[in-house]
This record gives sequence, structure tokens and C-alpha cells, in this order.
Amino acid sequence: MKQTHIGHLAIFVVNLLFGLNTPITKTILLSDYDISPLALTCFRYIGAAVAFWLAALVFRAPEASRKDILLFVLASVFGIVLNQTTFVVGLSTTSPVDASIVVTLTPIITMIFAAIFIKEPITTKKVVGVLIGCAGALLLILTSNTLGNAPRSLFGNMLCLLSCLSYGLYLTLFRNLIARNHPLTLMKWMFLFGTVMLLPFSYDSVIHVPYSSIPLDIYLRIGYVVLVATFLTYLLIPIGQVRIRPTTLTMYNYLQPVVTTLLAVYMGLDTFGWHKALAALLVFLGVYVVTKSKSRQQMEEQKLKEENKAQ
Repeated sequence: MKQTHIGHLAIFVVNLLFGLNTPITKTILLSDYDISPLALTCFRYIGAAVAFWLAALVFRAPEASRKDILLFVLASVFGIVLNQTTFVVGLSTTSPVDASIVVTLTPIITMIFAAIFIKEPITTKKVVGVLIGCAGALLLILTSNTLGNAPRSLFGNMLCLLSCLSYGLYLTLFRNLIARNHPLTLMKWMFLFGTVMLLPFSYDSVIHVPYSSIPLDIYLRIGYVVLVATFLTYLLIPIGQVRIRPTTLTMYNYLQPVVTTLLAVYMGLDTFGWHKALAALLVFLGVYVVTKSKSRQQMEEQKLKEENKAQ
């Protein structure tokens, strides 16, 4: 299998799992067991940190340089702390539908950051692909009643937007750092630093959770959030990040509303109609178009060939 195909597969699985995570996280926050957004986020950090350190020990992941460990602190601010904490807190005060709308801005944000920081060209094909995917995601969201009875909040939506901004910066600013480190090495440090940063703010919430009264099904949902939607996804993200371009990578964010809607249909919370089929088609078409757009390296190689021919 080609390296780019491995990258696409990894990011497809990541967004599939993230799409399932949004309604599951919302049901945990809406439960009657006083699990606050900060407490749930702290569970994610601590659980993922323990899992990544154990996995790194078992599989003997290579150690990082001292310089990179210091950079992991900054990377964890954008890729872990701001990204996860602001999204979960925002989701707790707004609807999953609104949060999904905000998530669809991530490819556009990342395309702009990639152009600014790593000089990725904003080609016509790339813009068209992003807009097609965005149109599909918006069509799906605006014609759906999926979990739409949750309260909406401008503050919550702004926090979700901050989550997208921080993730876009993480993908572009730290691409070289991620490329030169093993995924287990990278994530064990980032989640450790994330835990250290969040714990002083979440300690109160964590100790007041009524652990003895929480039923098994809520614990299983928390387990999904920690081990699947955090440990597994953040293990796969670096695999995709070093193999495909940032804009292409974030185009897969458009799959999340599709997955969320399909889960809602399965749960009997929504129905499947032609508009959802069209929306899903537009999402996949948008990803395909962006994938076919040329990278900076490809454009430079083409320019060099044309100059050689002219000579």
C-alpha cells in the first residue's frame, strides 16, 4: 500500500471515530451524574497519557531529543489543550448541530494557515474542493434534526471555533516536529503536558464526580471517549499528518457530520432521505477534488520542467 493511501486511511478512520464521539460525548454531559466538561476532558488527558506511556514502553518507542520535548509543550497547547478543552466545553453549551457547522470551517482555516506558514498554494481546484465539501456538510446539517433540541449558545460556538483555529495551527506549525518523531513518543509527551496544564483547573470537577453511582453504560461511553476517540485517534493522526497535506487532511472533517447523522438515524433520532445522500456525495467529492490539487512541491517540479523545456 502506498504511503499516501495509508495516510488517507488513517485520517478517514480518525474522523469516523470523531463523528461517533460527538453524540456520545453529548450524552455523557447531559447525564444526571454531574460529569462536567472539564472533568470529562481531564479523564481523556489522564487516560490517554497512561495509555500512550504504556504503549511506548511495550513497543519501545524511540526517545525524543531535549529540544523536541520542549517543543512538545507548545504543540500540546494547540493540538491538545486548546483543541479538546474548548470543543468539549463549547459542546456542553451548544447543540451538536451548531458544533458540526463550526467544524466544517476547519479545512478553510487550515488552508489559510498552510498558505501563510508553509507556503502551500491556494489553487483553484483546492478552493473548489473545500467549497464543495463545505456545501455537502452544511446541506446535511441544515436539513437534519439530529440532536437539535440541545440549547444553542454564541459562547459555545465561539469556543468550538477556537478549537478549530488551534487545530489548524497545530497541523501547520508542527508538521516537521511530528514528521521526525514516532507517534507514540509524540503523544505520550503531549498528553502528559496537557494533563499537567489542565489538572489545576479541573481538579475540583474531577473529585466531585459521584463515581459509585455512575452506571456501567456511562462508564463504557467514557471508555470510548478516552481509549477510542482519544488514544486511538491521536495515534493515527500523526500517521496521516506526515503523509498527506494539511488541507487534504482537514477535508476529512466533513465526514464527521455524516457519521453523526448516520448514528442518529440508527438510534431513531433522525431519518435518511435524498438530501442526506446528496450531502454525503458532495463531501466525498470535495475530498477527492482537494486530493487531486497540486502541492507546492508538485508545482515547483512542474515549473522546473517547463523551464528546462524552454532552454
